[in-house]
Amino acid sequence: MKKTFVLDTNVLIHNPDSLTSFADNEVVLPITVIEELDKLKSFADERGRNARIVARFLDNLRSGGKLSEGVPLGNGGTLRIEMNYDGKLPPEMTEDKPDNRILMAALRLQEKGDKVFFVTKDINARIKADALGIEARDYEKQKINIEELYSGWSELAISTEQISNFLNDKELILNETNFHDNQFLLLKDQNKPEHTALGKYIKKSNKIIPLYHQKERIWGIKPLNIQQYFAIDLLLTEEVKLVTLVGTAGTGKTLLAIAAGLQKTVNEHAYNRILISRPIIPLGKDIGYLPGDKDAKLSHWMQPIFDNLEFLGTCNKDKQIDYDILLETKKIELEALTYIRGRTLPNQFFIIDEAQNLTPHEVKTIISRAGEDTKVILTGDPYQIDNPYLDSNSNRLTYVVERFKGEEIFGHVTLEKSERSYLSSLAVKLL
Repeated sequence: MKKTFVLDTNVLIHNPDSLTSFADNEVVLPITVIEELDKLKSFADERGRNARIVARFLDNLRSGGKLSEGVPLGNGGTLRIEMNYDGKLPPEMTEDKPDNRILMAALRLQEKGDKVFFVTKDINARIKADALGIEARDYEKQKINIEELYSGWSELAISTEQISNFLNDKELILNETNFHDNQFLLLKDQNKPEHTALGKYIKKSNKIIPLYHQKERIWGIKPLNIQQYFAIDLLLTEEVKLVTLVGTAGTGKTLLAIAAGLQKTVNEHAYNRILISRPIIPLGKDIGYLPGDKDAKLSHWMQPIFDNLEFLGTCNKDKQIDYDILLETKKIELEALTYIRGRTLPNQFFIIDEAQNLTPHEVKTIISRAGEDTKVILTGDPYQIDNPYLDSNSNRLTYVVERFKGEEIFGHVTLEKSERSYLSSLAVKLL
């Protein structure tokens, strides 16, 4: 028996490709969804863009038949726009709310005998659907189990002879490995566990090699734990074009990324500039209501970046770097993600902070903007998400980690220890 999936508007805004994600079943869009898309299409943000994508997709489907009767989607399934929403709801659920009209349409189809599933990113809408006896689901395509997220490193017990050879020969060849490219290893002597070394697996040569930048201080700071050693190695290795750093507050994700960017850009001149951006999601609103021009508005959202620059300044008193000049000369550029689309970004050290708030299309847009010789760094905490339609399992940061692991130009580290302060680490643990 074919299933009928009734989609809420927020599913289409979250991922315009969702229309083709339900195999050979029937996808139903209540007319209320079309009305809501029509209201969103003029928005200049991601919602407006996705609403326009869906509208164009539906318009193209009209060549295959009447949308009100159902048209083929090309994957064995069909799509239909449901005009009727005369399902009976409790008196408390009034028709003036779009969510309720969508639920009425789903209820009507179920009363007709269809096997109906209501799909929405809205938790309250799922609760109401369940109360009405309609099976409700989150849109879960591309979800990642956060508890099984690739950490980017592991421990490996080897013999005393092997670890000595590694330290002397600067390489270790293993007969059998199941490591990913650029995966870091804490090598431990089987007989003396305190005898350790840090290495990185390179798939092309099937070797474990020492970290390139193990003894380096970057922009006045030094790593405080092994995960930070690993992160610095990835950030400074130009052959690794995409880096993801995941960790809770105070683990040093953003600070390390900015310090490495300054090192590679200002000191080594490996990149033309540092471009730093963050998703602007205070409570799902855009930056338009803040006073001032774009730069003035951005200063509010970029304050954590300025805080990190100020801290790095205290670590480099001997250099007397004027960060205002770096900003004025565009050596460091701050930009809202809204303005990234359409740009090509060659030879840049591109940091996206708070990347756990990115939608599927946003992360694809960002990474696809990378031009020749650009390095992209995504940092974030999957447990601290402000986007109402994302969670620790469905955010794009963790999805990128799992999709890219094993690629030659990709590296990842999960940072576990908060180094901000004892109070900060205790708050992460207890709260």
